[in-house]
Amino acid sequence: MEIALTNLLKRHGDRVQKVLNILIESPYFYAVDDHDSFLYLRRHRADFVEFFKLFYGWALLIDSKCARVYKAEWHNTAITPANRSLFSFSKRDDCLAFMILLEFFEQQLEENGMTVEDKQNLRFHFGDLLDYSQKRFVEIFPDKHEDYSQDKVRDKIWKSVMPELEKHRFLTKIKPPEDLQATTAELIFEAMPALYHYNGAALSRTIPEMMHSIEVKDV
Repeated sequence: MEIALTNLLKRHGDRVQKVLNILIESPYFYAVDDHDSFLYLRRHRADFVEFFKLFYGWALLIDSKCARVYKAEWHNTAITPANRSLFSFSKRDDCLAFMILLEFFEQQLEENGMTVEDKQNLRFHFGDLLDYSQKRFVEIFPDKHEDYSQDKVRDKIWKSVMPELEKHRFLTKIKPPEDLQATTAELIFEAMPALYHYNGAALSRTIPEMMHSIEVKDV
């Protein structure tokens, strides 16, 4: 059996192997990571999609800025979820913070008239996200105002969540000029294209269920 990617591999072995390696080295392959390889992937999209579907059963998702392979099933069940190197949060408030980030992201896109097709990614001040998220936590837990003051939301939730979002490349911190002393609220983050791959509205509908089904540990 010969698939289309085999012909590409014969003609452009190095380029095909490079794209395949990039796609499995991290959850997301951004166009800015390697512009030439990303264009090559998009040009031969159907061939790469066929390869991942046929040999792995994975879906290859591509838009104008980002590509990812989506694995719906974990086959080595001997590796427990706790030992899998995946993006996930275990605490209720951390999960809610990610959903709130998606809500904030979609709101900011709408206010700024931006889409994934825009050349520049959305940028925002951390202070704006903090204000939005603190209000949302109070709306979700109206009887726990003191537990969700702005200081506690910043120090007990975002302080641990933001590094994870940067590590998994959902957000990128923009370094301020050397001569500028920026406060935490003034820090600027860039929302990376992977956020477009999540439906914030759909996820937010699970909030009431989470409130009842997830045990709170050290929130």
